[in-house]
Amino acid sequence: MSSAASPGSPSPEAPSNNPSAFLSQITGAKVSVKLNSGVEYRGDLQCVDGYMNIALEQTEEYVEGELKNKYGDVFVRGNNVLYIGVE
Repeated sequence: MSSAASPGSPSPEAPSNNPSAFLSQITGAKVSVKLNSGVEYRGDLQCVDGYMNIALEQTEEYVEGELKNKYGDVFVRGNNVLYIGVE
């Protein structure tokens, strides 16, 4: 019997397509959160809930690529999030 994964089944080394697993792995990391409005927040990811509400610390706000403000804590409502990326 072969130890190779069958076609269509993920290999143990394959990355998960589960966003919750990805977000739990990057908690504490520097992230970039782009909003539907085009505003971008960059900071340390503290937590994300099931609705994609996001808490960031040491956050910078960028508008059209230009630094506009610095905040201690930022809470972003999940329905405003376009994407989250690791810096």
